[in-house]
Amino acid sequence: MAITSSLILLATFLFLSILGLPLAIAIVAAALAAVSLIAPPEMMIFTAAQKMMASLDSFSLLAVPFFILSGVIMNSGGIAIRLVRLAQLIAGRIPGSLAQTNIAGNMLFGCISGSAIAASTSIGGVMVPMQEREGYDRNLAAAVNIASAPTGMLIPPTTSFIIYSLVAGGGTSIAALFVAGGVIGVLWGLLMMIAVGIIAKHRGYPTVPPGQCSEALKITIEALPSLLLIVIIIGGIVSGIFTAVEASGVAVIYTLVLAFVIHRTTPISQLPKFLIETAQMTGAIMLLLSASAALSFAMAFAGIPTAITEAILGVSDNPFIVILIINLLLLIVGCFMDIGPAILIFTPILLPIATQVGMDPVQFGVVLIFNLCIGTITPPVGTGLFVGAAVANVRVERAIKALLPFYALLVALLLIVNYWPALTLSLPRWLGI
Repeated sequence: MAITSSLILLATFLFLSILGLPLAIAIVAAALAAVSLIAPPEMMIFTAAQKMMASLDSFSLLAVPFFILSGVIMNSGGIAIRLVRLAQLIAGRIPGSLAQTNIAGNMLFGCISGSAIAASTSIGGVMVPMQEREGYDRNLAAAVNIASAPTGMLIPPTTSFIIYSLVAGGGTSIAALFVAGGVIGVLWGLLMMIAVGIIAKHRGYPTVPPGQCSEALKITIEALPSLLLIVIIIGGIVSGIFTAVEASGVAVIYTLVLAFVIHRTTPISQLPKFLIETAQMTGAIMLLLSASAALSFAMAFAGIPTAITEAILGVSDNPFIVILIINLLLLIVGCFMDIGPAILIFTPILLPIATQVGMDPVQFGVVLIFNLCIGTITPPVGTGLFVGAAVANVRVERAIKALLPFYALLVALLLIVNYWPALTLSLPRWLGI
């Protein structure tokens, strides 16, 4: 029965997705279809509706719209260029300094805005043409922008870890996920910078002229208020001054002051537009979250997670092999599905398997997001890949060729994250979270 339900679930979801139905509707319909052979439809519909409503009855969910709103405000004019100047100041003397600036800018802007696409377009849109004018290969410039854009989805504050914590049952510390994800996000960026430094030295790419950093103090002061958001949020959560939900409210107040009082680049008349955009994004996320609750209920009722667990463990009970299978599955999923829905669908399926082979829920959360981030920049349908190629105005296949060494480094880091738990868990444990 579990196998039959699984096939019905998958077939229904794929069929409705191909027809173009909204993802949340496809998920709920597939969930109901999967249990249609087990119980009366009217009972399943009623129970699924109850589960959907109950999943949204969580105080922790308040953090989602607040962090989204702070990201929307930070995406407004003036923030990106200030961070680009600071990144250029930091990376100006490193070989391949303009490409290094692109990486540092994506790391800074990505975590503040909470969007890899926003980082890729805002920072890459400025840096890729600059690199081409200085003699950099445009395909490499596109690859650098694409490969470094997802770092902001690992470096906090990011809603991905909040959603994962909620779907995982709420027992996984958001603060621990933020800290662990930040470590891996920074390592991702540093690996990209090392690779670019080696390539730039080999090709003889120029560094920033000495006079370009003469206004270092002014550049730092202009960018410092934006960077303080990260310090306030992470510092406040880790020190226990406020919770993740309270931190999201602080983030909104801070970004409002930053945009309307300090920088004054955004007119107050834009606030209704920001609120509407936030409401639209929050509504989509909440609908998906409630749909995932119906899916989780249907899968548990049909015994699908148990069947999948037995199938994977039936291949091997060796933790090394099981973890490898989980990662291969997530990499494939990430190529075809956005991060939000993938977290909602696959966390309840794979988390029990991961914990059964000894993986900590915090470590698995980082592994899950890491895999899905890589998926956004890999073919055939990685959104980050296509957006980055479009920003750089290069053909996707040429961008993929230039991305190959970066893919290799990311896979190597992914394996280390999987098989060396201390890399993700040491700092959260040291901080007592």
